[in-house]
Amino acid sequence: MARPPPLGELPPGYTPPARPATPQILAGSLKAPLWLRAYFQGLLFSLGCGIQRHCGKVLFLGLLAFGALALGLRVAIIETDLEQLWVEAGSRVSQELEYTKEKLGEEAAYTSQMLIQTPRQEGENILTPEALDLHLQAALTASKVQVSLYGKSWDLNKICYKSGVPLIENGMIERMIEKLFPCVILTPLDCFWEGAKLQGGSAYLPGRPDIQWTNLDPEQLLEELGPFASLEGFRELLDKAQVGQAYVGRPCLHPDDLHCPPSAPNHHSRQAPDVAQELSGGCHGFSHKFMHWQEELLLGGMARDPQGQLLRAEALQSTFLLMSPRQLYEHFRGDYQTHDIGWSEEQAGTVLQAWQRRFVQLAQESLPENASQQIHAFSSTTLDDILHAFSEVSAARVVGGYLLMLAYACVTMLRWDCAQSQGAVGLAGVLLVALAVASGLGLCALLGIAFNAATTQVLPFLALGIGVDDIFLLAHAFTEAPSGTPLQERTGECLQRTGTSVTLTSINNMVAFFMAALVPIPALRAFSLQAAIVVGCNFAAVMLVFPAVLSLDLHRRHCQRLDVLCCFSSPCSARVIQILPQELGNGTVPVGIAHLTATVQAFAHCEASSQHVVTILPPQAHLVPPPSDALGSELFSPGGSTRDLLGQEEGTGQKAACKSLPCARWNLAHFARSQFAPLLLQSHTKLSRLFPQAVVLVLFGALLGLSLYGATLVQDGLALTDVVPRGTKEHAFLSAQLRYFSLYEVALVTQGGFDYAHSQRALFDLHQRFSSLKAVLPPPATQAPRTWLHYYRNWLQGIQAAFDQDWASGRITRHSYRNGSEDGALAYKLLVQTGDAQEPLDFSQLTTRKLVDKEGLIPPELFYMGLTVWVSSDPLGLAASQANFYPPPPEWLHDKYDTTGENLRIPAAQPLEFAQFPFLLHGLQKTADFVEAIEGARAACAEAGRAGVRAYPSGSPFLFWEQYLGLRRCFLLAVCILLLCTFLVCALLLLNPWTAALIGFLTAQGSRNLRAARALERTFAPVTDGAISTLLGLLMLAGSNFDFIVRYFFVVLTILTLLGLLHGLVLLPVLLSILGPPPEVVQMYKESTEVLSPPAPQGGGLRWGISSTLPQSFARVTTSMTVALHPPPLPGAYIHPASEEPAWSPAATPAANGPSNLGSRGLCPATG
Repeated sequence: MARPPPLGELPPGYTPPARPATPQILAGSLKAPLWLRAYFQGLLFSLGCGIQRHCGKVLFLGLLAFGALALGLRVAIIETDLEQLWVEAGSRVSQELEYTKEKLGEEAAYTSQMLIQTPRQEGENILTPEALDLHLQAALTASKVQVSLYGKSWDLNKICYKSGVPLIENGMIERMIEKLFPCVILTPLDCFWEGAKLQGGSAYLPGRPDIQWTNLDPEQLLEELGPFASLEGFRELLDKAQVGQAYVGRPCLHPDDLHCPPSAPNHHSRQAPDVAQELSGGCHGFSHKFMHWQEELLLGGMARDPQGQLLRAEALQSTFLLMSPRQLYEHFRGDYQTHDIGWSEEQAGTVLQAWQRRFVQLAQESLPENASQQIHAFSSTTLDDILHAFSEVSAARVVGGYLLMLAYACVTMLRWDCAQSQGAVGLAGVLLVALAVASGLGLCALLGIAFNAATTQVLPFLALGIGVDDIFLLAHAFTEAPSGTPLQERTGECLQRTGTSVTLTSINNMVAFFMAALVPIPALRAFSLQAAIVVGCNFAAVMLVFPAVLSLDLHRRHCQRLDVLCCFSSPCSARVIQILPQELGNGTVPVGIAHLTATVQAFAHCEASSQHVVTILPPQAHLVPPPSDALGSELFSPGGSTRDLLGQEEGTGQKAACKSLPCARWNLAHFARSQFAPLLLQSHTKLSRLFPQAVVLVLFGALLGLSLYGATLVQDGLALTDVVPRGTKEHAFLSAQLRYFSLYEVALVTQGGFDYAHSQRALFDLHQRFSSLKAVLPPPATQAPRTWLHYYRNWLQGIQAAFDQDWASGRITRHSYRNGSEDGALAYKLLVQTGDAQEPLDFSQLTTRKLVDKEGLIPPELFYMGLTVWVSSDPLGLAASQANFYPPPPEWLHDKYDTTGENLRIPAAQPLEFAQFPFLLHGLQKTADFVEAIEGARAACAEAGRAGVRAYPSGSPFLFWEQYLGLRRCFLLAVCILLLCTFLVCALLLLNPWTAALIGFLTAQGSRNLRAARALERTFAPVTDGAISTLLGLLMLAGSNFDFIVRYFFVVLTILTLLGLLHGLVLLPVLLSILGPPPEVVQMYKESTEVLSPPAPQGGGLRWGISSTLPQSFARVTTSMTVALHPPPLPGAYIHPASEEPAWSPAATPAANGPSNLGSRGLCPATG
């Protein structure tokens, strides 16, 4: 190996310290954190040297591996099921859902299609005949929707949900009822005759016009059919349901309508009805008893007078109920209409979806644009379509965001000096991060982690911003390698200096995302796991593949090729004389962890022939002490700095030809050194130094106080309008619904595991306790509670009363019931039941027992037999109760005229394992309202559990708001674990929690101000570039149509990024200059006492002065001298004697004084 230059190139007055002095200083200076950091940096140095040695192979293998993982995106699954996205697997809600699905199947009993009408002028009263006419027009248009699929035409009457269709023995009447039985439509039009126009069924009887609900009078029809068929049972069924004259007995909105029936109350008076009065108290379907639509279901924005009379409203709502896909499939299975199309449940679902989409489209287009009212339509399919659209990847935004990042990375890394330009590195780095993001997502797909809207809409941009931060950090460090670093060690030196920071940030980011997976929301958990995996892939790409890119770019610069256009030679190469450190007295090249910074005054000479810049040392130099204000004179001097190695001369015209433009010399580091740091930290006087720092502390203290106050205002919750694109009709519907119709259908489910027959009192108490909750909408005072147990008991009391009348009149006797009423005969059959298989009948009980005792309870021995009779005999009451029994009671057909006696045997229903009480919740606007309602419902169920009744609430509020009960607790737990893990990572890796953020400060020398300024100078550019790249990645989120993305990701992450930037570049330097810890690295070599008259300055710097005869135009060059602390040998390290020091290339360009190298560096083999 070539020996280093002779000692004469350094100032002749410099005297190396004696050998015994080094161990003495070393014993007090070496600390465990430094040793561990040095050991880890040694590993990184060896890794970097190995990558540089085989950069082509590493790049090829890395791209191959990441590309292979990216192919996993082909098997990615995007989850759009709300239950799967929101309900945690294994949670209480999940177990309850599984129980419901196990007993009832996967789907609800029906699906809802809604129309909401609001005035275009806000606050206008909508309770007018004109407004109802427009509502009728929209609802009628929607009800006439037809779609053609599989060669069949599907209209509302075929697919709507029909509640409680009775079973009739008479075949003709049964077919007529099947065609005429009305769809369940909850509409304010049901208060008027016009509500019949929405029912599309019709039937034909000889000798009369088609029977429709607009002209059907059930009472008159039964009288006409009485002589031809026995309809007594059917008549009693209609009487119990209080059908009456159905729609023809209701007022007409327009009594002058030619089709308004004569039976309408206002037909003869021709007076328009009082809409508010008619709608007061709600409306009824064709059955007054079982189909009552409460005001809150029909009207929104209501106002009343002091007496409670309805005066006005601002919104109308109509709801069309359709069968579920399974119900539709079962309904037409085996039917002649579908036998030739291979009818399946999937086809049934397709029919429903097509009809719903057409329903929404026609309803929204039903009113002219200049109408005074507006219609908002919505269906369950619309919600599914929104979720699918929300989860789709926006290719335009992804491509736009990555192109923007490519442009920024290229422009910010381009330099006027082609040898220092890194535009191609920036392009390659962004493309590498893009590939790493794709590979991370592909790995997630291979691991079976389902994608969701947050994955597709947010993660590509967030991961890009995070990954490019490390790209900028490595690129900055690579260009600022210490002076004299051998070419083959440049990549190792880069990883040695920045690898620790990259590792810390990546590990902490991964830990943060993994801790976020503790939040009990599957969508957030999947997003967090995917983000952690993507960050890990970014880390692997930055630490393993990107150094190979830097190594190739180093080869390009060494060959003096243009940046980006590397096929062309660079015209701006410079030849500079290298300033070398002096050989040490002990004959060993330093491999330790401290720097001695020396400033040399030198000429900057420009050769006229080649226009190369050559730096020349003065012939005579001597050591002089630096000025006392090291911060002001050394760091902030306008004439030179630790980064401006070659200052251009000013003066003569010949030298002006080589002077670069000011804009060519300006960069972020120059700004930090010459303007930002002096403004923040310069200390001319103590008062002037404290004033800007005091301002900073006051402002950040105020910001902290404001943030703490804002934290108390944070509210839980996610509105559905946030996940719907702004400006769409769906967004308008959801906004109107949230404002006017905040109603939610819920159910109180009772499970198996207890005896219903002996727990009736506890069931009534549970219903009463649940009904008393603040959020439960109470039924009208004139209506009985709408639950199966009340309907069942009331029906039993009704047939008991009929039996008592028939018994008293003698129509029913001990031995015969044929002369009695239908209800009396049913009561007779129930009263003689004993429940004993050996002796099932006991006629002596006819007068000694009641179907319902004095306490309102059903005898336990009759409970399940009576349930069988009620379910078979009262279909309208059963449908209205929404009991959904499981197992369903057996079918039993009552035959009053049976003579065999077999009809007396009533099969008992099996013990119930599932039943439910329906309720309506109202007034739920904020998450706190939902949480209060959920807590009350859970408390009621817990109280019932202590009485032996197993129950749980069910419905969308409990499905999507249950997680908020413990969300804050889980969030705080995740944050605490995250902070602990971050502390442990820093402590284990650095054995000093300060060092995680303050490496640059701790390894600098001098006063606190000087060390803070030097740390700020070194970190300002990469931190700023990283913040800008993150903001550019987030910028594409601002263009999202979904408020959820803009509000909860773009705004929040942008604010966090800006706050982090301000804390790192403004608050932290000020705190370090005031309260910073002492330096971990101290100067080991001192100047000769024979030359220096005053003592060394506090900053530890040395200045090599020149005589007064030197020319006025000169440049100042700063170089670093590495000294040895002799830590234990590190992996890859090689300690060589001075005689084997590798030759220093005289043409190498000196770099800026970088941060102290804390790890040992060995000799890298030459690149082969």
